[in-house]
Amino acid sequence: MINKDVALVLSGGGARGIAHIGVIEVLEEHGYKIRSVAGTSMGAFVGAVYVLGKLPEFKEWITSIDKVDIFKLVDFTFSTYGFIKGERLFEELRKFIPNRDIEKLGINYTAIATDIMNKREIVFTQGPIFDAVRASISIPTVFTPVKTDSTLLVDGGTINNLPIDRVLRTPDDILVAVNVVANVPFYKRADEDENLQAKVNKFKKYLGELKYKKLKTSLNNFELIDKSVNLLIDQVIKAKLERIPPDIYIPISDDACGLFDFFKAQEIINIGREIAEEIIEEYESGELPILSSDV
Repeated sequence: MINKDVALVLSGGGARGIAHIGVIEVLEEHGYKIRSVAGTSMGAFVGAVYVLGKLPEFKEWITSIDKVDIFKLVDFTFSTYGFIKGERLFEELRKFIPNRDIEKLGINYTAIATDIMNKREIVFTQGPIFDAVRASISIPTVFTPVKTDSTLLVDGGTINNLPIDRVLRTPDDILVAVNVVANVPFYKRADEDENLQAKVNKFKKYLGELKYKKLKTSLNNFELIDKSVNLLIDQVIKAKLERIPPDIYIPISDDACGLFDFFKAQEIINIGREIAEEIIEEYESGELPILSSDV
């Protein structure tokens, strides 16, 4: 019988992190019990919303907003640290992250941020959970960083975007890592019939009945920076996966959507669900391929 206690690791990746919602839903539908969560940036946020029991409300909200709604939440600033203060956005997000201390939650929780002045990783395992999330999602040059008495805290993705070495473990649990900025091709199903057919195929580099999504040949400044940073992050993650291989690894292509495509929430959640469903079914059947160096 498969042990179904899970230590869940959720990577950062901007709007791509919404796919974590779909992955969590599939894990629960398969009877897995998430005992601990570690996340970076958007992974830290979704993880926090989950452990606080607010995931259904957040999903309802995020799938109902459009581009205009997102723009209204952006408060621009001329700060040298970032062009978005984030006060409007974070005030909205507070609705889903009550002011509670991490150590008083029923599920172990860890969030990662970066002390940019002292060049070190900050691991939040206690204290106010909102403060931990706010620091973890402060994308450099985009959101203004979190100021403390001695330093500035920014997005944890600059130092540890897939914190599989920071998640709290329990005996015989299953380590599940979800990487939403994976350097893998993005395939999109053509229709529902193909989707059903694909479920009987093996998940080997997304081949079979899947259609390849044509990539854009031009990038704006944000996209160029995003993809450049993700390539660097990808190399760090590959090295970490070789050192600490998870039992279940769920890679979601960084081409699935753009960094700020939050208005595509339902589509992104569906992507997370589809990929998680295939991989978990293979894991339970004993046919999940062992991670190789080209993860």
